[in-house]
Amino acid sequence: MATRRPLGNPAPPADLFGSPDDTPPEAQGAARPLADRLRPRVLGEVVGQDQLLGPEGAIARMLERGSLASLILWGPPGVGKTTIARLLAEAAGLRFTALSAVFSGVADLKRSFEEARARKSNGQGTLLFVDEIHRFNRAQQDGFLPVVEDGTVTLVGATTENPSFALNGALLSRCQVMVLKRLDDAALDLLLLRAEEETGRPLPLEADARGTLRAMADGDGRYLLNMAEQLFALPAASKPLDTAGLSSLLAKRAALYDKDREEHYNLISALHKSMRGSDPDAALYWFARMLTGGEDPRYIARRLTRFAAEDIGMADPRLLPFAIAAWETYERMGSPEGELALAQLVVHLATAPKSNAVYAAFGAAMRAAKDTGSLMPPKHILNAPTKLMKEIGYGSGYEYDHDADEAFSGQDYFPEEMARQNFYRPTDRGAEAAISERMARWEEIRRKRRR
Repeated sequence: MATRRPLGNPAPPADLFGSPDDTPPEAQGAARPLADRLRPRVLGEVVGQDQLLGPEGAIARMLERGSLASLILWGPPGVGKTTIARLLAEAAGLRFTALSAVFSGVADLKRSFEEARARKSNGQGTLLFVDEIHRFNRAQQDGFLPVVEDGTVTLVGATTENPSFALNGALLSRCQVMVLKRLDDAALDLLLLRAEEETGRPLPLEADARGTLRAMADGDGRYLLNMAEQLFALPAASKPLDTAGLSSLLAKRAALYDKDREEHYNLISALHKSMRGSDPDAALYWFARMLTGGEDPRYIARRLTRFAAEDIGMADPRLLPFAIAAWETYERMGSPEGELALAQLVVHLATAPKSNAVYAAFGAAMRAAKDTGSLMPPKHILNAPTKLMKEIGYGSGYEYDHDADEAFSGQDYFPEEMARQNFYRPTDRGAEAAISERMARWEEIRRKRRR
């Protein structure tokens, strides 16, 4: 049986990128990229993922038990998915085999499975790492099921997409999903310290610029080290850069945003819930995040208009036409001028009184309509344009509300076979407070009529 390697700490410091250090001696040296030189040799050196690899982490406990399950590693770029897979194979005594769903097809999968079966017959297990596993289609994903079930391979898939949407349910049921976090400031700073130790010199940055460098990486450790390598390439006698000098030298990592992927839905959800929670500052932030990510402002305008109807409704009925006006302003002015009208709408929606009473009432009415089928309206509210219709009672007993006291007759307008329903329940917020008072008065008139 293969000996499992520990999670612990070997002599040289390293970070979270690349594979175990099996590079030939002649290829090792300063010519190798910094991220390649600073690569972990055991799982304990991977930074920023203690929730999985720390003493109480799920992966650490699996290795302690000697029962490594098939895994889906879900997280943003540059947080160590590939490295963890490589070091897992070594720690578990498995042969590491890698495929990329971008470059591999059915023939590559079959060959990998056949090789794994041959190794299994010789007593050697296989950890099959599949990068970008979400890029395999449904049929290809199903191809993993038999080899995972019979233990031919321990599958470790890496994905930046939400597995709930990107992977087959059958495959997900046979794997454990491990969520990797974007690297926080502490993890990023540890990488910079290791880089400085490796190169034998400090980064040529002022203290504020060092923080800016971490912010520019946006949680991506690989990107951070690539930027650090550019800074180490500056002449040793160079004056330390301030924030402005750093920003002019290096490009900020583009924010993760894909208009047809999960991040799109995450941010619109954050915007919607910030407005619902009456927090204009957070709402403006998420609105700005969507714009800087390249979102179409028309999509945002449509969602803001929906919010006006769903979450404010009759608490401030002026806001629905206001939303349409802001949308139209954007259409006429375009970007960036028209975006200010949408920003004003975001603030107005966030600070307005909230009510989902109309939204809830409409949902309840739709359910009742489906449940009650084809019930006819009561005859007294049916028009009777013909003699026959009058003879069978159409329009009989109808009371003209404008002739009644308070212009309210209190008649029942539901089908005769259906008890009166109470769908709309106004809140005591905003304009609905007055509506609630009127409806209470009308209900009192109905009660008196029923006596």
